[in-house]
Amino acid sequence: MPTTLLLVRHGETSWNALGKIQGCTNIDLEDAGKYQAKLLSNKLKGTFTAIYSSPLNRAFETAQILAAPNNLTVHKKEALREINFGLWEGLTFKEVAKTYPEAYAKWQTDDAPLCGGDGSLENCALRVRDCLLDLVREHPNETIVTVSHGGLLKTALIGLFNLRMSMYHQLALGNTCVTTIRFTDDLKPILIGFNDTSHLNKEARCV
Repeated sequence: MPTTLLLVRHGETSWNALGKIQGCTNIDLEDAGKYQAKLLSNKLKGTFTAIYSSPLNRAFETAQILAAPNNLTVHKKEALREINFGLWEGLTFKEVAKTYPEAYAKWQTDDAPLCGGDGSLENCALRVRDCLLDLVREHPNETIVTVSHGGLLKTALIGLFNLRMSMYHQLALGNTCVTTIRFTDDLKPILIGFNDTSHLNKEARCV
């Protein structure tokens, strides 16, 4: 039986609704995000054996909701923390493009440092890839959940599948979406599902 990894993005926050860059700013879930997480919890109940989370509140709160039906402990992993966007946090990308036009233009090419943050998307891709592979090694033949953030999960896919860094700008992940990866015995990742939000009903998108 192969090891299966479920990559989950956290539920909605007030900054998500406003289109603001959150990064490492510690924003709590909105009621809408808690409801989304509950719907996902109902879908995943009993299907996984371990759960790990970013230490940031929005991800950890989501993970706790997912873990409750299974009576599992959520383990925080620093490597699952969102990308540090530095001075860009709290702004929309339109505001970043206006306020920091040169840095924003360079960031779009993926070959320059983030503005005051993690250094590069590649740095994030390497640290989250290594973390996820370690977790897969620790849980052979199990299904495990990691709850993290949209930006970091995109770099996780880039790192695991050796994608071009420019793919970061061509991937989109919704709140509480599930991306499913199955690993062979030699740790080769196989993408089974991407950005699955089928658990969300109309109300979950409107709360």
